[in-house]
Amino acid sequence: MVENAGLTEWPVPLLGKFDPDYLDVPREVIVLTMRTNQKYFACTGADGGLAPAFVCTANIAANDGGMAIVEGNRRVLAARLSDARFFWEQDLKVPLAEQAVKLSGIVFHEKLGTVADKVERVAKLARWLVETGVVPAHAGIPVSEEPVEPAELPSTGIPAFAGTTLADLAERAARLAKADLVTGMVGEFPELQGVIGGYLAAAQGEPREVSDAIRDHYKPVGQGDEVPTAPVTVAVSLADKLDLLLGFFTAGEKPTGSRDPFALRRAALGVLQLTQTNEIRLETRYILSESMGDFFEEKRDLRQSKYELNRLIESLREGDTNYNVVEDSSGLYLTHGDKQISRLDKSRFTDPADAEAYVERAWAGYSDLLDFFVERLKVQQKTLGVRHDVIQAAFALEKDDDFVRLLARVTALQAFVDTPDGTDLLTGYKRAANILAKEGWPNARHPGLEPGPAFSGGDEERRRVPGQARDDAGGPPEETALLTALGETETRADAAIAAEDFTAAMAALASLRAPIDDFFEKVIVNDPDPTTRERRLNLLARFRDAVHRVADFSKIEG
Repeated sequence: MVENAGLTEWPVPLLGKFDPDYLDVPREVIVLTMRTNQKYFACTGADGGLAPAFVCTANIAANDGGMAIVEGNRRVLAARLSDARFFWEQDLKVPLAEQAVKLSGIVFHEKLGTVADKVERVAKLARWLVETGVVPAHAGIPVSEEPVEPAELPSTGIPAFAGTTLADLAERAARLAKADLVTGMVGEFPELQGVIGGYLAAAQGEPREVSDAIRDHYKPVGQGDEVPTAPVTVAVSLADKLDLLLGFFTAGEKPTGSRDPFALRRAALGVLQLTQTNEIRLETRYILSESMGDFFEEKRDLRQSKYELNRLIESLREGDTNYNVVEDSSGLYLTHGDKQISRLDKSRFTDPADAEAYVERAWAGYSDLLDFFVERLKVQQKTLGVRHDVIQAAFALEKDDDFVRLLARVTALQAFVDTPDGTDLLTGYKRAANILAKEGWPNARHPGLEPGPAFSGGDEERRRVPGQARDDAGGPPEETALLTALGETETRADAAIAAEDFTAAMAALASLRAPIDDFFEKVIVNDPDPTTRERRLNLLARFRDAVHRVADFSKIEG
């Protein structure tokens, strides 16, 4: 509206109509033609469907009521819609499976092969995501029966798709998702890639799950965009974005500063939104290791594969050289010690040394990608109003790559630190952490150490602070109370964390507020006796570590 008003000095809206026969062209094509090319407004009927009418904006109040202006605009629009219908009818004659063959002639990226190569990777990953339950089947979403090819479409000799499992549907959708890139419609309206493929798939008898996934697999394309929830669509969308990210990171084409020519930040945000909305609960490193299908052929024993690949990641990070790439008659193999990890695509390399160098670069890019996801998640949460120090505290302890679990931790922590219990516990934590840092006491040396007599004989009576009471164990009662509270809190907090109930874990920590306050008020930590001093420093280290079970409170301001 603002653009149209800005194009005219004296804007006068005029209503025109076009031939209803053009409504058999996809709605998005008609609307895009009106809005982009002609600056018209599309009209809808009472049922919400597109009406054969438009509103154009004149720059004059014509004497004939604008009839001539409307007629001229109608003719221009009719010509454009006629072209669009021609492309649509031509594209309908060619099955998407046949169009997809042409993708082998389009280079996706010089380091990542053709679009057909990408489709192959995405199809395998999409099937794997469904088969392994990463993308769960949602209740109430039926699987289509075997489709019947419409009689009006010409016979192509290409077998009709007969798969009915969710994994079949996900792989089918992934193999057809990019096919519309070579259609006349997308050539004319590139903004509608995916959308046109969805319409063509539906018109050519593909299952509804497949056509919907083709239409929506680019989503979400930004903050606030619709996030798919249908399992087939989620699998294809997630696989497409993971392949994009991993491919460019392993190829060394990472975003730098404000430069992001391949929209990798947007893709990472899309992955985060998909996993959060659909509560996809599997370690991202596990998903990413499987998505390296271009570089590895994973073993089918997924648990063993997960263990070995994760061990390889850690080994490479630590500089362990106990891995190698060897060659035999059947191909190249990545090994770690005497264990075979994965088979490499021999066609990509001229000798094992080249493969080994490539593997090192690939895993380095993989590690950078995990960090990239975490940074995107931090940015996302900041835009939603989450305190930056809370985000740092939740993320600092370990690289948890289950984004659903991470966000649950952030949410619980933000709610807790703003309560009186949270404020007081933070004060006690910082005091303990400062003492430990000053004393150079990074870790508890004897986590299970019980409080015992501070001294023996006359030395104890002589050195004990006047007025400081003792319990039966020999230590001050406040020391014993803190030790007891820590044991109870650790048990409760561990159970809550295992259940991913971080609110309950915070409540468990809150129970330490009173005993730590009493401890600091009544007990001297730096006792002259070395044994007593060590025991009390260890107790503070245990208190700090109990808090660290949930978050790194040293990152929280206040």
